[in-house]
Amino acid sequence: MPTVGLVRHGVTEWNTLGKAQGHANVPLNEEGRKQALALAERLSQEEPWDVIITSDLMRAKETAEIIASKLNTPLIEQEWIREINCGDIEGTTEDERVEKWGENWCDHDLGMEERSDVAIRGNAFLEELAKDHQGKRVLVVSHGAWIGITLEHLFPEEYTHALIDNTSLSIIERAGQGWHNPLFNCIKHLS
Repeated sequence: MPTVGLVRHGVTEWNTLGKAQGHANVPLNEEGRKQALALAERLSQEEPWDVIITSDLMRAKETAEIIASKLNTPLIEQEWIREINCGDIEGTTEDERVEKWGENWCDHDLGMEERSDVAIRGNAFLEELAKDHQGKRVLVVSHGAWIGITLEHLFPEEYTHALIDNTSLSIIERAGQGWHNPLFNCIKHLS
């Protein structure tokens, strides 16, 4: 049974500005690089990881590369674990969305990917991972909404709206046909 570490990428300039990133290819800022290095240092002192799978978007990939170089762990890119597609709201702040589409902007069809589709994508990825990496420790570097929605789907009684911090580590382990969640959104490396 695999152990999976779910890591959100380090902070970006768009994170600090409150802009929806979605599939936009936004790089880490300097703080994000420092966060990734702090997580890499933490992980180097814990149990080793067999492989790192990363989203192909720049902010996740850069986070994963920093971790992989410290851990000397192979890295695989995977499109399935990209952030939720934000459609027309990509690159906008909440204030800009309200100004453009009104207070109820989220009631409009703005081309956003449905949360249920993200959950299906997350579940399909984890099922493939469980088959392909039995008995392995796999670090997955992805995005806040992808991780949060995936965890909400796996553990609906525990999480109704799982907020995920930058470079946080959550652990899930395969237990029979389901999953167990011994660690959620841990950022002790940032203290």
